[in-house]
Amino acid sequence: MSDIIHLLPDAVANQIAAGEVIQRPASVIKELVENAIDAGATAIQIVIKDAGRTLIQVTDNGFGMSETDARMAFERHATSKIQNADDLFVLRTMGFRGEALASIAAVAQVELRTRKHDDELGVLIEIAGTRIFKQETIQCVAGTTFFIKNLFFNVPARRRFLKSDNVEKSHILNEFYRMVLVNPAVEFSFFDGDDELYRLPAANLKMRIDNVFGSSKKRIPQQLLNIESSSGLVDIIGFIGKPEFAQKSAQQYFFVNGRYMRHPYFHKAVMLAYNQMIQANENPSYFIYFEVDPQSIDINIHPTKTEIKFENEQAIWSILSATVKEALGKFNVIPSIDFDSEGALEIPLNVHPENVKPPQTSFNPAYNPFSTSYKRPALEWEKLYDGFEKTANHSAPEIKPTDSLHFESDFGSGFEFFDSRPEQQKIAGNEESYTANFQFKNRYIITSIKSGMLIIDQQRAHFRVLYEHYLLANKLHIAHSQQLIFPESIALRHEEMLCYQQLEDALKAYGFRIEVAENSLLLVHGTPALLAASGVEALIHEMLDNVQNTGLVTAESVGEKIALLLAKASCIQVGQKLSAEEMSNLIDRLFACENNNYTPDGKKIHTTLTQEEMLARF
Repeated sequence: MSDIIHLLPDAVANQIAAGEVIQRPASVIKELVENAIDAGATAIQIVIKDAGRTLIQVTDNGFGMSETDARMAFERHATSKIQNADDLFVLRTMGFRGEALASIAAVAQVELRTRKHDDELGVLIEIAGTRIFKQETIQCVAGTTFFIKNLFFNVPARRRFLKSDNVEKSHILNEFYRMVLVNPAVEFSFFDGDDELYRLPAANLKMRIDNVFGSSKKRIPQQLLNIESSSGLVDIIGFIGKPEFAQKSAQQYFFVNGRYMRHPYFHKAVMLAYNQMIQANENPSYFIYFEVDPQSIDINIHPTKTEIKFENEQAIWSILSATVKEALGKFNVIPSIDFDSEGALEIPLNVHPENVKPPQTSFNPAYNPFSTSYKRPALEWEKLYDGFEKTANHSAPEIKPTDSLHFESDFGSGFEFFDSRPEQQKIAGNEESYTANFQFKNRYIITSIKSGMLIIDQQRAHFRVLYEHYLLANKLHIAHSQQLIFPESIALRHEEMLCYQQLEDALKAYGFRIEVAENSLLLVHGTPALLAASGVEALIHEMLDNVQNTGLVTAESVGEKIALLLAKASCIQVGQKLSAEEMSNLIDRLFACENNNYTPDGKKIHTTLTQEEMLARF
């Protein structure tokens, strides 16, 4: 039997590699621009036609290449970035695999024009399907220009599966944004055919963000907050969006050591910092840049180099979360309510301690309760009522026969007095007796503020008040536990039991009394107060899922989850009538909360109808 294993031809091997590296026209632009940046370019021009199908042109003013380097650049695994395997752990360049140009040349018609700054002449190379058709010396500007024509001309299946021009152009722009945001010192220009879409001069980071995403009506710098943190593990700089500018489709970018990356774990750290500040279906913008030791990350995970592993992932997660929370708290992004202070008592600002005297108490040392000779001093309270009857009689209305008076003989002195005053006088006379708050449809509380009328959802307000109450109780280690008559049994899988061991201490601190039985069985003997026994199993499984999905277990995150469930179960319901005192107390407690704008699950609690809006309705 003859041998059946053989080496693939270079053309076939390059096409196979191109399937991973070059997925669409955006991949070509990414690889060529990264090479230009590695070559020290300070100005890069990109031109596309037909969303990159017909032409992709990338021109830079970088170092350029010699004739030998230009020819070698199209060979597989040919690179100037690394020399040996140890260089993979100290990478500072964008490329290092040596596969990009070989893959592009395998699936497109490529023309390269390049010249080094010190050389008088440059070189032209034309290559298609890994075959070189022309190589000659030419006159050209210093730097490098690539013309990529008829992408996937020899891979018709891949070309047919490209999306529409608009979709492919969207992918190209996304790659363009990622590159220009991490290289603000480089000048970029982008042309779609003859139309100039972007011309971005070299600028600082904030100006680059504004030049890319800003417009005449939308000023990005006013929507961003600075973040900055420095530690032995990681340096973090960048910008995060203010909560009031959150939207469904936000700009969200992570970069590490000058390279764009996708990292769902770090994304969760940012989103948790915005917890209860934005609605559930909205997202904040962020542009966050990490600087770490290259030896502590691994970027050699995927050919696109957007998936990166961190050695100290959990520690960086905590640093990132704390940095974002600090920025949100430092700039006081939560809006305040301007209640009308007219008629309120003025509180003195300059109070000197020497002028403050404690109240004095006194007693009679001669007092003997068993002595009959002692007489209580006269309080003379009767004097308080001197002239009362006279004043009352003087102010009482004089009843005349013409007044409307209804007398019911069955009740002796019972009568009804009908006020004959005009209606406007009645309203003016009784205006002060009206309550300051009004309940509408047994669901909303309406009250007056300086800027207009404030409308509060009573259920959501109570939800927020109880949530922060439970959080405070947990922080102060006040765990109220209720004993169950019969233990609740919960069966766990093996992997869930491993996660529960991480949760055990946090649950116990919050009031759970749980016994671990055989065969991964939990016996719940006690739960936090107000938590129904029927909800214990769902809560435990939800917490275990959270641990499995995120890998993060902290007493704070567990306490927040339990507090949310407790508050939701015990808050007042829609349709419950409130007294004036209850409404006033609820409003006072709501605006004493750290966050009074949104419920813990991100729903809006109150809104304001301004005087201008009311006038417009009339």
